Amino acid sequence: MSSFRRAFLSPQLLALSGLLALAACTRPGGTAGRTASALQPETFNQDWEFVKDVDTAVGPTFFARTADAARPWAAVGLPHTPRLEPVVTTARQWQGTCFYRRFFRVAAADTARRVAIRFEGAMQEADVYLNGRRLAHHQGGYLPFTVNLTPYLRPGAENCLLVKLNNQDNPAIPPGKPLKDLDFNYYGGLYRPVQLVVQDRLRLTDAVESGRVAGGGLLLRYENVSEQQATLHLQAEIRNDYRTDRAARLRTVVLDAGGKEVARALTDAPLLTPGGATLVRQTLPLTQPKLWTPTRPYLYRVVTEVLDDKGRALDRQELTTGVRTIRFAPEGFYLNGQKTRLRGTNRHQEYPYLAYALSDEMQYRDAWKIKEAGFNFVRCSHYPPSPAFLQACDELGLLVMNSIPGWQFFGAEDFQRNSLQNVRDMVRRDRNHPSIVLWEAALNETDMSKSFMDQAHQAVHEELPFPTDVYTCGWLDYAYDVFIPARQHAKAPDYWHKYNKQKPILLCEYGDWEYYAQNAGFNQTAYAGLKEAERTSRQLRGQGERALIQQALNFQEAHNDNFIGPAIGDANWLQFDYKRGYAPDIESSGIMDIYRLPKFAFYFYQSQYGPTPDAQGFGKPMVYVASYAQASTAPRQVRVFSNCAEVELQLNGKPLARQRPDQDRYSDHLAHPSFTFTVPPFSTGTLRAVAYLNGQAAAEHTRRTPGPAHHLQLRFDRSGRDLTADRQDAVFVYATVVDAQGTPVPDAATPIRFAVTAGDAELLGDNPVAAEAGIATLLLRAGRTPGTVQLTASAEGLPAATLSVRSVKP
Repeated sequence: MSSFRRAFLSPQLLALSGLLALAACTRPGGTAGRTASALQPETFNQDWEFVKDVDTAVGPTFFARTADAARPWAAVGLPHTPRLEPVVTTARQWQGTCFYRRFFRVAAADTARRVAIRFEGAMQEADVYLNGRRLAHHQGGYLPFTVNLTPYLRPGAENCLLVKLNNQDNPAIPPGKPLKDLDFNYYGGLYRPVQLVVQDRLRLTDAVESGRVAGGGLLLRYENVSEQQATLHLQAEIRNDYRTDRAARLRTVVLDAGGKEVARALTDAPLLTPGGATLVRQTLPLTQPKLWTPTRPYLYRVVTEVLDDKGRALDRQELTTGVRTIRFAPEGFYLNGQKTRLRGTNRHQEYPYLAYALSDEMQYRDAWKIKEAGFNFVRCSHYPPSPAFLQACDELGLLVMNSIPGWQFFGAEDFQRNSLQNVRDMVRRDRNHPSIVLWEAALNETDMSKSFMDQAHQAVHEELPFPTDVYTCGWLDYAYDVFIPARQHAKAPDYWHKYNKQKPILLCEYGDWEYYAQNAGFNQTAYAGLKEAERTSRQLRGQGERALIQQALNFQEAHNDNFIGPAIGDANWLQFDYKRGYAPDIESSGIMDIYRLPKFAFYFYQSQYGPTPDAQGFGKPMVYVASYAQASTAPRQVRVFSNCAEVELQLNGKPLARQRPDQDRYSDHLAHPSFTFTVPPFSTGTLRAVAYLNGQAAAEHTRRTPGPAHHLQLRFDRSGRDLTADRQDAVFVYATVVDAQGTPVPDAATPIRFAVTAGDAELLGDNPVAAEAGIATLLLRAGRTPGTVQLTASAEGLPAATLSVRSVKP
């Protein structure tokens, strides 16, 4: 769920006036829809119908259930992508016009309340109709918008909600650049959840819908923060949509992680005139608060209710919050007064096949992997992420740079106006997340005008008019509070070592372009003789051990070099491989591939965290042998990553060496340098690394020379969240080709076929699919009924493998 979880009808109101009766009508073909509860707005994600590549002129037949051969509507759930996108193709992603519609009923009594529809993400130009009437037009695919349905509903009769979407190139809508020239994709569809919002007409507003500077919804800030005390200042906007004056009170309760009340406030609101809105402010003292940090991301719950003059709860909003302070200074970043280096990555939100259509659980799993890789910071490149991803960052302890849509494109007046609106809407939507420490109110790698930068910077500070804890950032050294260039924006060998302005500098990208397009790093002599394929960080898992070692070395060299000079932290490019509009191949500089499988570089970064586990168990002692232990006729070097003080490497049970970390030009600034061992020739063997802390074995990792392919092993990726039914949730399923001892065969490219043999689920992707580096991947999407799903994987000449995956209730 988003941190902006909304229980729009309180239990008291339900007892007073009954549940909203929303029942999806019979679909074409006679299947009955389900009844949706107003307490579960996500249930409006089911029972939609979809069609694309049809006549785009909206007419009466769009709103009728009668059969229409020209528009073959398909039953779909949300989040949804207009097309399952192939992973690698010579054709670009689908672009065009598509339609979604939803039939539903509203009881006559419920039209006395306010009924609205909220879209979390609709790519990228939307027209919304109800019963043939066009109610709204919205531009922008990454931020929410809300449409009031109340005056146009047919109580007691069937209603039809229709959404027309167009995701074709549009220079007025950020990112604005034509897809064929863009370094990422923006896909289509209703790709984030849709909520049916039902409220009393005396209600709390939504910050984005309200559109008021520093207003709307709930706004939290803290002051006087210490381990002994903190003061929470809460601002809420109450609106009266009744035709008469209304009195109201605001009640707020703060609960700790165990559900215990730790603060309460009850405040009278000014008398609200019809159509009027007012801000109510409350102050809630907290005693001995638990401070939010990446190592202990403690969250409180804030529950705010609007009460009528009889004390009955009419409306309610709930969110989670973390108590913390931040400060950026030229010499460092301070969290709760403690200097903290930002150790981060960039993330694109796309999945294979499903494009942008990720469930909330999938968003959480991505955040989990970033934390598992050892990072404490993530940049949302190059657009605002899902609220569910930000909520996961709050829960897991990831600091966030939130970003507006943009990349190498500065459009005309309408583009700039929409972009500045994106700045405000992004802040209004996300302002209460403790994880967010930077607002990238800049268009990435774009030659913006000074006027635009001034306005964008000012917009953030107008929306958050506080003397502390609010920081903008941009890639140009003008206007913004923090300077965030990429490493490659300066030249080797110094890069940003000699930056001497009194402004914090954070390297927001590194490790890719320097090696792809330049002779990167400070080891210019060595790099000068390398071919592009040998020096680049763009390495697929299937390109083999040498390629993956090169990528890991690039990231290690760059990360180590970033400690020289004034940079307060860095973010590598990037966590996951992704697809681009301007090239048919995968951009493969991720430390995990597009299927979320780790490359060697993943373990380098993991070794930079720990070895003392944090509150959630990340950062444990670890060791990783960056080798497939394949036969060699000559001595060779093997690199080992570990966060421990010493590592012993054994070959076939015999110690080769026990040593401390490397001391070289790639390691001299790292918290945990890698270990390099010389291994003698062997035809088959077992490499076993044992890591030591305080003289005691703390972790180990074993690699064996693979034999011939013998059988398959099946597993799925949970990453902190079970496969969840009735949510369009999907998990990666991996079939690994292994030898008789269970050792993966890294050069296997075996075609593998998957099948669901029992349970409510479906497979998404190419099937059969060829293994890459010994592993074939598909997505398993849960259906609407929870339970056990049985899978099989088979390949010619190998026995089939089976796997049980349980999907759970939402």
